[in-house]
Amino acid sequence: MARKPGASSIALQIDFLILHRFPVFTSIPWNDSDPLRRRPEMTTLDLTAKPAGKATIAGRIEARLRHDILHGVLAPGARLNLDTVRARMDVGLSPLREAVTRLVADGLVEVAAQRGYTVTPISIANLDEVCALRLELEPYALRRSIANGGLDWESAVMGALHRLNRTDRVPGNTASLAEWEAANNAFHLALIGRCDMPLLLKIHHSLVGMNDRYRHIYLKAVAIQREVIDEHVAIADAAVARRADQAAARLAAHIERSTANLRRLIAADLPADAL
Repeated sequence: MARKPGASSIALQIDFLILHRFPVFTSIPWNDSDPLRRRPEMTTLDLTAKPAGKATIAGRIEARLRHDILHGVLAPGARLNLDTVRARMDVGLSPLREAVTRLVADGLVEVAAQRGYTVTPISIANLDEVCALRLELEPYALRRSIANGGLDWESAVMGALHRLNRTDRVPGNTASLAEWEAANNAFHLALIGRCDMPLLLKIHHSLVGMNDRYRHIYLKAVAIQREVIDEHVAIADAAVARRADQAAARLAAHIERSTANLRRLIAADLPADAL
């Protein structure tokens, strides 16, 4: 694991994330002939279902593009030709530009002279930064939840764990993978759900989305490992038993191990100058 960024870097990242929205992810299937499209499906979003102002339309466009970027539908490094995207989505250029500008601000899209807009490439450095921020925030949020949560919180944690353990992740089956991802994210959110810090939860939502981008790309053909299930059970057991130090340590170890697995897969796939 690479060295974590310094405290000042982490603080700057947190300040940046607080300033931006984190919409619910939805998507529309794109025509299979679309050269930007790398994978099928996801959920459906009708951009023209009802009259909407420019801001609302821009938000929906942003949500769709954000989802498709985080889930690898739009490949890392792919060029985003606004005219092509506008035609595919049947939207105006003005709200599309606004949506893409927001994604640039969030680091999911890059803009450069001569090339225009591209999906931000993936890298080990970026993955490590996401991991470092999660390690700073999630164990802290879990400790707060343990201190604040009552029986309802315990029930939510164990219920989310049960659902996750009963959800299969079938390699290569997109619907199965999406269901498992939803259950996994629901479990992690249940753990920290009583931290009573809305801004922290928004930041966590963004970080998990960025982390999911790597998982969707690199773990789509990997079956769930027994150690992942055991780690989830151990974290939940310590949390509801109010063993805060143990729960936080187990959660941190789980995040670090998961990131280490992704790092190995990325290192084997990316050229040396992209690491």
